[in-house]
Amino acid sequence: MKLRELTSFLESIAPPAYQEDYDNSGLIVGYQDMEIKGALISLDCTESIIDEAIEHGLNLIISHHPIVFKGLKKFNGKNYVERVVIKAIKHDIAIFAIHTNLDHVSEGVNRKICDKLGVQNCRILSPKSGILRKVVTFSPLESAEMVRKAMFAAGAGHIGNYSECSFNADGIGTFKAMEGTDPFVGEIGKQHLEQEVRIEMIYPAYLEKKILAAMHEVHPYEEVAYDLYTLNNLFSEVGSGMIGSLESDRDELDFLNFIKEKLGAKVIRHTALRSKKIRRVAVCGGSGSFLLQNAISAGADIFITADFKYHEFFDAEGKLIIADVGHFESEQFTQELLLELITENFPNFALRLTIQNTNPVNYLI
Repeated sequence: MKLRELTSFLESIAPPAYQEDYDNSGLIVGYQDMEIKGALISLDCTESIIDEAIEHGLNLIISHHPIVFKGLKKFNGKNYVERVVIKAIKHDIAIFAIHTNLDHVSEGVNRKICDKLGVQNCRILSPKSGILRKVVTFSPLESAEMVRKAMFAAGAGHIGNYSECSFNADGIGTFKAMEGTDPFVGEIGKQHLEQEVRIEMIYPAYLEKKILAAMHEVHPYEEVAYDLYTLNNLFSEVGSGMIGSLESDRDELDFLNFIKEKLGAKVIRHTALRSKKIRRVAVCGGSGSFLLQNAISAGADIFITADFKYHEFFDAEGKLIIADVGHFESEQFTQELLLELITENFPNFALRLTIQNTNPVNYLI
């Protein structure tokens, strides 16, 4: 199939608009209209990953971490980033990354960690704000349902686990059609009063063009009146980290050993035990120290993440246990998540999980 079929699907699950400013998710090498024969899924994209794809005749690599984070000015093969890009281009292999945008969705990286650890009733730990908008438009009574349906189909009106959400109020609209117009109702040169419905819907900002296009396509008026509002509401479905509860209380040391086993961690760096049971669990795949205060405020007993610096451990102040399990260890199941998502929607497409352990950190036990 064409590469764009697969990338469009992945971006519908984790929209690129949800990635952090520093990130570089998306198609890094390749072009959208190329035919793809099969994909290799990995956490990182290294030279050995390219070699594995070549060996198995796969011309797409889907990685969590982007191989390129900032602009490359020269391709001399002086570092592994340049060598990976050169080899991928030489062998006509596309590279697609799905990073912080997959971290930030409610069914993404952090949900997978929670599932592995038996954490239930999960919600986003730090929801994002400023990414929701509201559209208000005005339709004649007989066309209101058609307008609503078109906007719903384009992605408007989703609030939490509810869809097709809108507010509607009846009123009277006025207008006077000028020369050269072709009004749906009324006469040219005369003011017209029309019974109308005011329709309001919330939507994520990245869908704005699609929703407005759908609205214009079915709206009967020659000139469609509408208002757009940026909202400060928190978007509970998008954000950093996740928090939930265990089915029953766990002993601290017992739960730390459980984490170590489930994540295959060689070592867990953690703060002092508090002689309290573990029930509320916060997680963040990758570097999550920036969420410590969110985890404390949410009442977490333990915060499972990676890349804490020495002095940051003091910031726990005995309010919870910080469990630093390692960056690779916390995100390794992203590969499994991607395999499941793609297989479910493209059951006949050739997929392979890498056999390479790309963790650059080694431990002397």
